[in-house]
Amino acid sequence: MAAITFPAYLFTVFSFPVKMEPMDIVGRTKEDASLPKATMTKIIKEMLPPDVRVARDAQDLLIECCVEFINLVSSESNEVCNREERKTIAPEHVLKALQDLGFGDYIEEVFAAYEQHKLETMDTVRSGKWSNGA
Repeated sequence: MAAITFPAYLFTVFSFPVKMEPMDIVGRTKEDASLPKATMTKIIKEMLPPDVRVARDAQDLLIECCVEFINLVSSESNEVCNREERKTIAPEHVLKALQDLGFGDYIEEVFAAYEQHKLETMDTVRSGKWSNGA
């Protein structure tokens, strides 16, 4: 299986809603849910060799697949959270959901990307505090 690297900014793009209803993302119906096309196009281009082009229809299809995947993982994460009688989906709920859905091979890499995101976020917050003269 080829290794997939998850850019840390994915955690900014893919937010998991809490207490979601089936086929509902942040109060919108499944048909209304989407991801930022510019960001998704950037991710797609970064994952492919520079000489490979992707048709717009194929990009749209990939984005729809990503939305479906986020729905699936979010829904399962919510189920894990509910089973533990929690009100907030935590990273461990998402990791457990990935395991339950058969994506266990990716958990180590997803966790590493999450840890990297935490470090980058912490640096941003710290630099923000220092830049305000604190």
